[in-house]
Amino acid sequence: MVPFAFASGVNLYATIAVAGLCARLGLVTLPDQFRVFSHGAVIAIALTMYLVEFIADKVPWVDTAWDAVHTVIRPLGGAMVAVVALGDAAPATQAIAALVGGSVALTTHLTKAGTRAVVNASPEPFSNWTLSLAEDLFVVALTWFATQHPWLAAAATIVLLAGIVTAGSFLFKAARRRFRPKPRPQRTGATGAP
Repeated sequence: MVPFAFASGVNLYATIAVAGLCARLGLVTLPDQFRVFSHGAVIAIALTMYLVEFIADKVPWVDTAWDAVHTVIRPLGGAMVAVVALGDAAPATQAIAALVGGSVALTTHLTKAGTRAVVNASPEPFSNWTLSLAEDLFVVALTWFATQHPWLAAAATIVLLAGIVTAGSFLFKAARRRFRPKPRPQRTGATGAP
């Protein structure tokens, strides 16, 4: 559940397309709850949206606008993927899975969007393209790995999440120090008396 939500926060469409294609091509037998991803229409829509995202993601500032729109879509998709991954469960358990999946997807989405906004400040497009391609390869690899080795993928994802949270806390503290008002220098009591 967690690896799919993690990948969904970076690229929801690639996550769904890879999981569906793995099942459709017989590379993996997905649990019954994932069978919806192997439906031809779901794969076609996911691949089409992935193609749109692939192009939008390579254009500086267009990718930022795309990420802004997906601030809602990716976490909702991560929640949906987490609930599907859970399978049949009590409504309370499904709600918890949705909250965890959505939170994980939001964390990775914000990390991706923030990183891309920083990279967009560079004058050349190559760093943007390289980062975008690396993200695509990462999502495909993580999703495939999660279908083959779910427990190892979950462990790797938890380590990555811990790294994101740790880096985020350092950045937050640095930003808070940077923008903290500076104390005024205190004047001494010299009055200039004779």
